[in-house]
Amino acid sequence: MSPAASARWAGVVMAAGQGVRMKSRIPKVLHKLCGKELARYPVELLQSLGISKIVVVVSPHNADAVRALLGGQVEYAVQPAVLGTGDALGRAETLLRGQADHVLVQGGDAPLVRRETLERLMACHLEESNQMTLLSATGVVTQDLGRLLRDDQGRVVDIVEAKHWQGQGQAPAEVNAGVYCFDSPWLWRNLARVEPSPGGERYLTTLVSLGAAGGARVQGVVTDDPSEALGINNRVQLAQLEAIQQQRIRERWMLAGVTITDPASTYIDAEVNIGQDTVILPNTHLQGKTSIGSDCTVGPGSVVRDTRVGDRCRITASVLEESTVEDEVDIGPFSHLRPGAYLECHVHIGNYVEVKNSRLGAGTASGHFSYLGDATIGEKVNIGAGTITCNYDGKNKLETHIGAGAFIGCDTMLVAPVTVGEDAKTGAGAVVTKDVPPGKLAVGVPARVREKGE
Repeated sequence: MSPAASARWAGVVMAAGQGVRMKSRIPKVLHKLCGKELARYPVELLQSLGISKIVVVVSPHNADAVRALLGGQVEYAVQPAVLGTGDALGRAETLLRGQADHVLVQGGDAPLVRRETLERLMACHLEESNQMTLLSATGVVTQDLGRLLRDDQGRVVDIVEAKHWQGQGQAPAEVNAGVYCFDSPWLWRNLARVEPSPGGERYLTTLVSLGAAGGARVQGVVTDDPSEALGINNRVQLAQLEAIQQQRIRERWMLAGVTITDPASTYIDAEVNIGQDTVILPNTHLQGKTSIGSDCTVGPGSVVRDTRVGDRCRITASVLEESTVEDEVDIGPFSHLRPGAYLECHVHIGNYVEVKNSRLGAGTASGHFSYLGDATIGEKVNIGAGTITCNYDGKNKLETHIGAGAFIGCDTMLVAPVTVGEDAKTGAGAVVTKDVPPGKLAVGVPARVREKGE
Protein backbone atom coordinates (compact mmCIF):
# COMPACT_ATOMS: atom_id res chain seq x y z
CA MET A 1 0.00 0.00 0.00
CA SER A 2 1.30 3.43 -0.90
CA PRO A 3 2.22 5.66 2.07
CA ALA A 4 -0.20 8.21 0.63
CA ALA A 5 -3.06 5.83 1.46
CA SER A 6 -2.27 5.85 5.19
CA ALA A 7 -2.20 9.64 5.66
CA ARG A 8 -3.43 12.82 4.06
CA TRP A 9 -0.80 13.99 1.60
CA ALA A 10 -0.59 16.96 -0.70
CA GLY A 11 2.01 17.57 -3.38
CA VAL A 12 3.78 20.70 -4.55
CA VAL A 13 5.71 20.94 -7.82
CA MET A 14 8.16 23.83 -8.01
CA ALA A 15 7.96 25.08 -11.58
CA ALA A 16 8.49 28.83 -11.29
CA GLY A 17 12.15 28.95 -12.34
CA GLN A 18 13.04 31.31 -15.15
CA GLY A 19 15.22 28.77 -16.98
CA VAL A 20 17.54 31.50 -18.26
CA ARG A 21 20.36 29.06 -19.00
CA MET A 22 18.16 27.11 -21.40
CA LYS A 23 18.47 30.07 -23.80
CA SER A 24 14.96 29.39 -25.03
CA ARG A 25 11.64 31.07 -25.71
CA ILE A 26 10.02 27.89 -24.37
CA PRO A 27 9.57 27.76 -20.57
CA LYS A 28 12.06 25.30 -19.10
CA VAL A 29 9.46 22.94 -17.64
CA LEU A 30 7.83 22.62 -21.08
CA HIS A 31 10.96 21.26 -22.71
CA LYS A 32 10.60 17.56 -23.44
CA LEU A 33 12.54 14.58 -22.14
CA CYS A 34 11.84 11.34 -24.00
CA GLY A 35 8.85 12.97 -25.64
CA LYS A 36 7.21 14.20 -22.43
CA GLU A 37 7.25 17.71 -20.97
CA LEU A 38 9.37 18.05 -17.83
CA ALA A 39 6.45 19.39 -15.79
CA ARG A 40 4.44 16.24 -16.40
CA TYR A 41 7.00 13.96 -14.76
CA PRO A 42 6.52 15.09 -11.14
CA VAL A 43 2.78 15.67 -11.54
CA GLU A 44 2.16 12.17 -12.91
CA LEU A 45 4.51 10.69 -10.33
CA LEU A 46 2.55 12.28 -7.49
CA GLN A 47 -0.70 11.10 -9.04
CA SER A 48 0.66 7.54 -9.29
CA LEU A 49 1.24 7.65 -5.53
CA GLY A 50 -2.41 8.44 -4.94
CA ILE A 51 -1.89 12.13 -4.20
CA SER A 52 -4.78 14.07 -5.69
CA LYS A 53 -4.21 17.47 -4.06
CA ILE A 54 -1.35 18.89 -6.14
CA VAL A 55 -0.27 22.51 -6.43
CA VAL A 56 2.09 23.62 -9.19
CA VAL A 57 3.97 26.82 -8.41
CA VAL A 58 4.43 28.86 -11.59
CA SER A 59 5.71 32.31 -12.50
CA PRO A 60 4.04 35.04 -14.54
CA HIS A 61 6.22 34.22 -17.56
CA ASN A 62 5.18 30.55 -17.77
CA ALA A 63 1.79 30.40 -16.03
CA ASP A 64 -0.35 30.35 -19.18
CA ALA A 65 1.78 27.71 -20.91
CA VAL A 66 1.85 25.42 -17.87
CA ARG A 67 -1.91 25.79 -17.40
CA ALA A 68 -2.45 24.91 -21.05
CA LEU A 69 -0.38 21.76 -20.56
CA LEU A 70 -1.72 20.50 -17.24
CA GLY A 71 -5.24 21.93 -17.29
CA GLY A 72 -7.53 21.33 -14.33
CA GLN A 73 -5.81 18.25 -12.95
CA VAL A 74 -3.77 20.45 -10.58
CA GLU A 75 -4.10 23.78 -8.78
CA TYR A 76 -1.79 26.72 -9.37
CA ALA A 77 0.06 29.21 -7.22
CA VAL A 78 1.97 32.11 -8.77
CA GLN A 79 5.33 33.36 -7.53
CA PRO A 80 5.44 36.95 -8.81
CA ALA A 81 9.22 37.42 -8.51
CA VAL A 82 12.28 35.18 -8.31
CA LEU A 83 12.76 35.20 -4.55
CA GLY A 84 13.88 31.64 -3.88
CA THR A 85 12.42 28.23 -3.23
CA GLY A 86 11.19 29.13 0.23
CA ASP A 87 9.16 32.01 -1.15
CA ALA A 88 7.87 29.75 -3.95
CA LEU A 89 6.61 27.10 -1.54
CA GLY A 90 5.03 29.80 0.61
CA ARG A 91 2.83 30.76 -2.34
CA ALA A 92 1.08 27.39 -2.03
CA GLU A 93 0.25 27.80 1.65
CA THR A 94 -3.19 29.32 1.21
CA LEU A 95 -4.22 26.41 -1.01
CA LEU A 96 -2.82 23.71 1.28
CA ARG A 97 -3.09 24.87 4.88
CA GLY A 98 -5.44 22.49 6.68
CA GLN A 99 -5.85 20.34 3.55
CA ALA A 100 -3.18 17.74 4.33
CA ASP A 101 -1.18 16.26 7.19
CA HIS A 102 1.98 15.98 5.11
CA VAL A 103 3.35 17.79 2.06
CA LEU A 104 5.63 16.25 -0.58
CA VAL A 105 7.63 18.84 -2.52
CA GLN A 106 9.42 18.09 -5.79
CA GLY A 107 11.16 20.17 -8.44
CA GLY A 108 9.68 20.58 -11.89
CA ASP A 109 13.02 20.11 -13.64
CA ALA A 110 14.19 16.80 -12.10
CA PRO A 111 12.46 14.05 -14.10
CA LEU A 112 14.53 11.03 -13.05
CA VAL A 113 13.00 10.52 -9.60
CA ARG A 114 11.34 7.09 -9.42
CA ARG A 115 8.12 6.07 -7.74
CA GLU A 116 9.79 3.44 -5.54
CA THR A 117 12.19 6.09 -4.24
CA LEU A 118 9.35 8.41 -3.22
CA GLU A 119 7.51 5.52 -1.58
CA ARG A 120 10.60 4.80 0.51
CA LEU A 121 11.01 8.48 1.38
CA MET A 122 7.37 8.84 2.41
CA ALA A 123 7.42 5.63 4.44
CA CYS A 124 10.50 6.77 6.33
CA HIS A 125 8.89 10.14 7.00
CA LEU A 126 5.81 8.52 8.53
CA GLU A 127 7.53 5.68 10.39
CA GLU A 128 10.11 7.98 12.01
CA SER A 129 7.57 10.73 12.74
CA ASN A 130 9.89 13.25 11.11
CA GLN A 131 9.10 16.90 10.69
CA MET A 132 11.23 16.99 7.53
CA THR A 133 12.60 14.15 5.41
CA LEU A 134 14.69 14.89 2.37
CA LEU A 135 16.16 12.87 -0.47
CA SER A 136 19.91 12.93 -1.04
CA ALA A 137 22.44 11.26 -3.31
CA THR A 138 26.05 10.37 -2.56
CA GLY A 139 29.12 10.44 -4.74
CA VAL A 140 27.69 13.09 -7.07
CA VAL A 141 29.94 15.61 -8.80
CA THR A 142 27.93 18.71 -9.63
CA GLN A 143 28.11 22.47 -9.26
CA ASP A 144 24.35 22.93 -9.29
CA LEU A 145 23.17 21.10 -6.17
CA GLY A 146 23.41 22.00 -2.51
CA ARG A 147 25.56 19.84 -0.24
CA LEU A 148 24.34 18.12 2.90
CA LEU A 149 26.23 18.60 6.15
CA ARG A 150 25.92 15.94 8.84
CA ASP A 151 27.15 15.94 12.43
CA ASP A 152 29.40 13.27 13.93
CA GLN A 153 26.33 11.15 14.64
CA GLY A 154 25.21 11.24 11.00
CA ARG A 155 22.30 13.62 11.50
CA VAL A 156 21.56 16.19 8.81
CA VAL A 157 22.20 19.63 10.26
CA ASP A 158 22.43 21.92 7.24
CA ILE A 159 22.43 22.24 3.46
CA VAL A 160 24.85 24.63 1.80
CA GLU A 161 23.50 25.99 -1.48
CA ALA A 162 25.79 25.49 -4.48
CA LYS A 163 26.42 29.22 -4.96
CA HIS A 164 27.57 29.52 -1.34
CA TRP A 165 29.80 26.45 -1.25
CA GLN A 166 33.43 27.37 -0.53
CA GLY A 167 34.96 23.89 -0.75
CA GLN A 168 36.29 21.92 -3.70
CA GLY A 169 33.61 22.16 -6.37
CA GLN A 170 34.51 19.05 -8.32
CA ALA A 171 34.80 16.65 -5.39
CA PRO A 172 32.11 13.93 -5.00
CA ALA A 173 29.67 14.86 -2.26
CA GLU A 174 26.31 14.04 -0.71
CA VAL A 175 23.94 16.41 -2.43
CA ASN A 176 20.38 17.55 -2.03
CA ALA A 177 18.00 16.02 -4.58
CA GLY A 178 15.36 18.70 -4.04
CA VAL A 179 12.64 16.29 -2.88
CA TYR A 180 11.15 16.85 0.58
CA CYS A 181 8.48 15.45 2.87
CA PHE A 182 7.16 17.81 5.53
CA ASP A 183 4.86 17.59 8.49
CA SER A 184 2.33 20.15 7.32
CA PRO A 185 1.74 22.20 10.52
CA TRP A 186 5.50 22.29 11.21
CA LEU A 187 6.20 23.39 7.63
CA TRP A 188 3.89 26.38 7.59
CA ARG A 189 4.89 27.44 11.09
CA ASN A 190 8.61 27.40 10.29
CA LEU A 191 8.57 28.54 6.68
CA ALA A 192 7.67 32.02 7.93
CA ARG A 193 10.89 32.01 9.96
CA VAL A 194 13.15 31.63 6.94
CA GLU A 195 15.11 34.87 6.51
CA PRO A 196 16.19 36.21 3.11
CA SER A 197 19.76 35.70 1.99
CA PRO A 198 21.97 38.71 1.15
CA GLY A 199 20.64 38.40 -2.39
CA GLY A 200 17.04 38.62 -1.19
CA GLU A 201 16.12 34.96 -1.78
CA ARG A 202 14.49 32.75 0.83
CA TYR A 203 15.82 29.21 0.54
CA LEU A 204 13.67 26.22 1.39
CA THR A 205 16.83 24.40 2.50
CA THR A 206 17.13 26.82 5.44
CA LEU A 207 14.46 24.70 7.12
CA VAL A 208 17.11 22.02 7.67
CA SER A 209 19.26 24.18 9.93
CA LEU A 210 16.19 25.70 11.61
CA GLY A 211 14.79 22.26 12.31
CA ALA A 212 18.06 20.78 13.51
CA ALA A 213 18.71 23.73 15.84
CA GLY A 214 15.18 23.57 17.20
CA GLY A 215 15.15 19.88 17.98
CA ALA A 216 12.93 18.82 15.08
CA ARG A 217 13.40 15.42 13.49
CA VAL A 218 15.15 16.10 10.17
CA GLN A 219 16.33 13.04 8.26
CA GLY A 220 18.08 12.46 4.96
CA VAL A 221 17.30 9.36 2.90
CA VAL A 222 19.97 8.40 0.37
CA THR A 223 18.69 7.28 -3.03
CA ASP A 224 19.96 4.02 -4.53
CA ASP A 225 20.39 5.78 -7.89
CA PRO A 226 22.40 9.03 -7.75
CA SER A 227 21.06 10.12 -11.14
CA GLU A 228 17.71 10.83 -9.45
CA ALA A 229 19.25 13.94 -7.93
CA LEU A 230 20.13 15.45 -11.30
CA GLY A 231 18.14 18.39 -12.62
CA ILE A 232 18.08 20.35 -15.85
CA ASN A 233 19.36 23.91 -16.12
CA ASN A 234 20.71 23.93 -19.68
CA ARG A 235 20.51 21.90 -22.85
CA VAL A 236 23.66 19.97 -22.10
CA GLN A 237 22.01 18.60 -18.97
CA LEU A 238 18.81 17.99 -20.92
CA ALA A 239 20.74 15.73 -23.29
CA GLN A 240 22.54 14.00 -20.43
CA LEU A 241 19.29 13.16 -18.64
CA GLU A 242 17.67 12.12 -21.92
CA ALA A 243 20.41 9.50 -22.31
CA ILE A 244 19.85 8.19 -18.78
CA GLN A 245 16.09 8.02 -19.20
CA GLN A 246 16.40 6.36 -22.61
CA GLN A 247 18.53 3.63 -21.10
CA ARG A 248 15.98 3.10 -18.34
CA ILE A 249 13.18 2.82 -20.90
CA ARG A 250 15.05 0.38 -23.10
CA GLU A 251 16.00 -1.82 -20.16
CA ARG A 252 12.39 -1.84 -18.93
CA TRP A 253 11.10 -3.05 -22.29
CA MET A 254 13.83 -5.64 -22.73
CA LEU A 255 13.06 -7.07 -19.29
CA ALA A 256 9.38 -7.14 -20.32
CA GLY A 257 10.07 -9.39 -23.32
CA VAL A 258 10.96 -7.00 -26.14
CA THR A 259 14.09 -7.62 -28.22
CA ILE A 260 16.13 -4.48 -28.96
CA THR A 261 19.05 -5.57 -31.10
CA ASP A 262 21.06 -2.35 -30.82
CA PRO A 263 19.98 -0.34 -27.77
CA ALA A 264 22.46 2.46 -28.45
CA SER A 265 20.73 3.41 -31.74
CA THR A 266 17.15 2.86 -30.56
CA TYR A 267 15.05 5.69 -29.11
CA ILE A 268 11.79 5.05 -27.28
CA ASP A 269 9.67 7.81 -25.76
CA ALA A 270 8.28 7.63 -22.25
CA GLU A 271 4.67 6.95 -23.25
CA VAL A 272 5.29 4.24 -25.84
CA ASN A 273 3.90 0.74 -25.29
CA ILE A 274 5.37 -2.39 -26.88
CA GLY A 275 4.00 -5.94 -26.91
CA GLN A 276 5.80 -9.14 -26.01
CA ASP A 277 8.21 -10.73 -28.52
CA THR A 278 8.35 -7.67 -30.71
CA VAL A 279 11.78 -7.00 -32.22
CA ILE A 280 13.10 -3.45 -32.55
CA LEU A 281 15.92 -3.21 -35.09
CA PRO A 282 18.69 -0.54 -35.17
CA ASN A 283 18.13 3.16 -35.87
CA THR A 284 14.45 3.03 -34.94
CA HIS A 285 12.54 5.82 -33.16
CA LEU A 286 9.26 5.12 -31.35
CA GLN A 287 7.78 8.47 -30.43
CA GLY A 288 4.85 10.08 -28.64
CA LYS A 289 1.97 7.83 -27.61
CA THR A 290 2.81 5.04 -30.01
CA SER A 291 1.59 1.53 -29.27
CA ILE A 292 3.22 -1.49 -30.92
CA GLY A 293 1.57 -4.91 -30.63
CA SER A 294 3.10 -8.32 -30.04
CA ASP A 295 5.32 -10.31 -32.42
CA CYS A 296 6.09 -7.31 -34.61
CA THR A 297 9.35 -6.34 -36.27
CA VAL A 298 10.05 -2.61 -36.49
CA GLY A 299 13.06 -1.27 -38.36
CA PRO A 300 15.77 -0.90 -39.20
CA GLY A 301 15.54 2.82 -39.72
CA SER A 302 11.85 3.31 -38.92
CA VAL A 303 10.13 6.25 -37.21
CA VAL A 304 6.74 5.58 -35.64
CA ARG A 305 5.00 8.56 -34.02
CA ASP A 306 1.65 8.65 -32.21
CA THR A 307 0.55 5.54 -34.06
CA ARG A 308 -1.21 2.33 -33.04
CA VAL A 309 0.25 -0.82 -34.59
CA GLY A 310 -1.43 -4.21 -34.15
CA ASP A 311 0.12 -7.66 -33.74
CA ARG A 312 2.45 -9.46 -36.16
CA CYS A 313 3.25 -6.43 -38.28
CA ARG A 314 6.44 -5.64 -40.18
CA ILE A 315 7.62 -2.04 -40.62
CA THR A 316 10.85 -1.64 -42.57
CA ALA A 317 12.68 1.67 -43.00
CA SER A 318 9.44 3.67 -43.04
CA VAL A 319 7.79 6.62 -41.30
CA LEU A 320 4.37 6.33 -39.63
CA GLU A 321 2.63 9.38 -38.14
CA GLU A 322 -0.71 9.55 -36.32
CA SER A 323 -1.94 6.43 -38.07
CA THR A 324 -3.63 3.15 -37.24
CA VAL A 325 -2.34 -0.22 -38.44
CA GLU A 326 -4.28 -3.38 -37.73
CA ASP A 327 -2.83 -6.90 -37.40
CA GLU A 328 -0.49 -8.61 -39.88
CA VAL A 329 0.28 -5.56 -41.98
CA ASP A 330 3.52 -5.25 -43.94
CA ILE A 331 4.96 -1.79 -44.63
CA GLY A 332 8.07 -0.66 -46.49
CA PRO A 333 10.83 -0.14 -47.11
CA PHE A 334 10.77 3.63 -47.63
CA SER A 335 7.06 4.26 -47.26
CA HIS A 336 5.23 6.98 -45.35
CA LEU A 337 1.93 6.88 -43.47
CA ARG A 338 0.83 10.44 -42.82
CA PRO A 339 -1.82 11.52 -40.28
CA GLY A 340 -5.16 9.82 -40.72
CA ALA A 341 -3.91 6.71 -42.49
CA TYR A 342 -5.76 3.54 -41.46
CA LEU A 343 -4.60 0.14 -42.69
CA GLU A 344 -6.84 -2.81 -42.00
CA CYS A 345 -5.47 -6.30 -41.41
CA HIS A 346 -3.30 -8.02 -44.05
CA VAL A 347 -2.68 -4.82 -46.01
CA HIS A 348 0.62 -4.70 -47.89
CA ILE A 349 2.36 -1.38 -48.45
CA GLY A 350 5.59 -1.80 -50.40
CA ASN A 351 8.35 0.66 -51.19
CA TYR A 352 7.87 4.36 -51.79
CA VAL A 353 4.15 4.46 -51.03
CA GLU A 354 2.60 7.46 -49.30
CA VAL A 355 -0.79 7.22 -47.58
CA LYS A 356 -2.56 10.26 -46.12
CA ASN A 357 -5.98 10.43 -44.45
CA SER A 358 -7.05 7.24 -46.18
CA ARG A 359 -8.46 3.87 -45.15
CA LEU A 360 -7.27 0.74 -46.92
CA GLY A 361 -9.46 -2.33 -46.60
CA ALA A 362 -8.29 -5.76 -45.46
CA GLY A 363 -5.99 -7.52 -47.90
CA THR A 364 -5.44 -4.51 -50.14
CA ALA A 365 -1.97 -4.14 -51.63
CA SER A 366 -0.03 -1.14 -52.94
CA GLY A 367 3.38 -2.43 -53.84
CA HIS A 368 5.28 0.46 -55.38
CA PHE A 369 5.55 4.20 -55.92
CA SER A 370 2.03 5.41 -55.18
CA TYR A 371 0.27 8.28 -53.42
CA LEU A 372 -3.09 7.58 -51.78
CA GLY A 373 -4.62 10.68 -50.21
CA ASP A 374 -8.14 11.27 -48.91
CA ALA A 375 -9.22 7.88 -50.19
CA THR A 376 -11.49 5.10 -49.01
CA ILE A 377 -10.36 1.81 -50.50
CA GLY A 378 -12.21 -1.47 -50.09
CA GLU A 379 -10.93 -4.96 -49.37
CA LYS A 380 -8.54 -6.87 -51.64
CA VAL A 381 -7.88 -4.00 -54.01
CA ASN A 382 -4.74 -4.09 -56.15
CA ILE A 383 -3.11 -0.67 -56.46
CA GLY A 384 -0.70 -0.74 -59.39
CA ALA A 385 2.70 0.95 -59.35
CA GLY A 386 2.59 4.70 -59.92
CA THR A 387 -1.06 5.17 -58.91
CA ILE A 388 -1.92 8.67 -57.68
CA THR A 389 -5.10 10.05 -56.19
CA CYS A 390 -5.26 13.62 -57.48
CA ASN A 391 -7.00 14.91 -54.36
CA TYR A 392 -6.28 18.65 -54.43
CA ASP A 393 -7.79 21.10 -56.90
CA GLY A 394 -5.92 24.13 -55.60
CA LYS A 395 -8.55 25.01 -52.99
CA ASN A 396 -10.12 21.85 -51.60
CA LYS A 397 -9.10 18.30 -50.69
CA LEU A 398 -11.37 15.91 -52.57
CA GLU A 399 -12.13 12.23 -51.97
CA THR A 400 -11.55 9.06 -53.95
CA HIS A 401 -13.55 5.87 -53.36
CA ILE A 402 -12.42 2.47 -54.66
CA GLY A 403 -14.68 -0.53 -54.20
CA ALA A 404 -13.67 -3.97 -52.96
CA GLY A 405 -11.89 -6.21 -55.43
CA ALA A 406 -11.00 -3.44 -57.84
CA PHE A 407 -7.81 -3.58 -59.92
CA ILE A 408 -6.06 -0.23 -60.46
CA GLY A 409 -3.57 -0.46 -63.31
CA CYS A 410 -0.07 0.98 -63.23
CA ASP A 411 0.28 4.78 -63.53
CA THR A 412 -3.45 5.39 -63.06
CA MET A 413 -4.39 8.99 -62.15
CA LEU A 414 -7.60 9.12 -60.10
CA VAL A 415 -8.82 12.72 -60.36
CA ALA A 416 -11.02 13.30 -57.32
CA PRO A 417 -13.83 13.42 -56.60
CA VAL A 418 -14.19 10.05 -58.24
CA THR A 419 -15.44 6.54 -57.52
CA VAL A 420 -14.21 3.24 -58.90
CA GLY A 421 -16.82 0.56 -58.29
CA GLU A 422 -16.37 -2.93 -56.88
CA ASP A 423 -14.42 -5.35 -59.10
CA ALA A 424 -13.83 -2.55 -61.62
CA LYS A 425 -10.51 -2.13 -63.43
CA THR A 426 -8.44 0.69 -64.85
CA GLY A 427 -5.91 0.24 -67.62
CA ALA A 428 -2.28 1.22 -67.36
CA GLY A 429 -1.82 4.98 -67.66
CA ALA A 430 -5.54 5.76 -67.34
CA VAL A 431 -6.56 9.26 -66.21
CA VAL A 432 -9.89 8.65 -64.48
CA THR A 433 -12.01 11.79 -64.27
CA LYS A 434 -15.43 10.14 -64.13
CA ASP A 435 -16.85 7.34 -62.01
CA VAL A 436 -16.20 3.78 -63.15
CA PRO A 437 -19.21 1.49 -62.59
CA PRO A 438 -18.78 -1.81 -60.73
CA GLY A 439 -17.22 -4.55 -62.82
CA LYS A 440 -16.27 -2.24 -65.70
CA LEU A 441 -12.91 -1.43 -67.29
CA ALA A 442 -11.81 2.18 -67.87
CA VAL A 443 -8.90 2.97 -70.17
CA GLY A 444 -7.29 5.93 -71.89
CA VAL A 445 -6.68 9.65 -71.37
CA PRO A 446 -9.17 10.77 -70.27
CA ALA A 447 -10.37 7.31 -69.33
CA ARG A 448 -13.59 5.95 -70.78
CA VAL A 449 -15.46 2.81 -69.88
CA ARG A 450 -15.06 0.03 -72.41
CA GLU A 451 -18.19 -1.87 -73.21
CA LYS A 452 -18.31 -5.55 -74.07
CA GLY A 453 -16.96 -6.28 -77.52
CA GLU A 454 -14.76 -3.19 -77.71
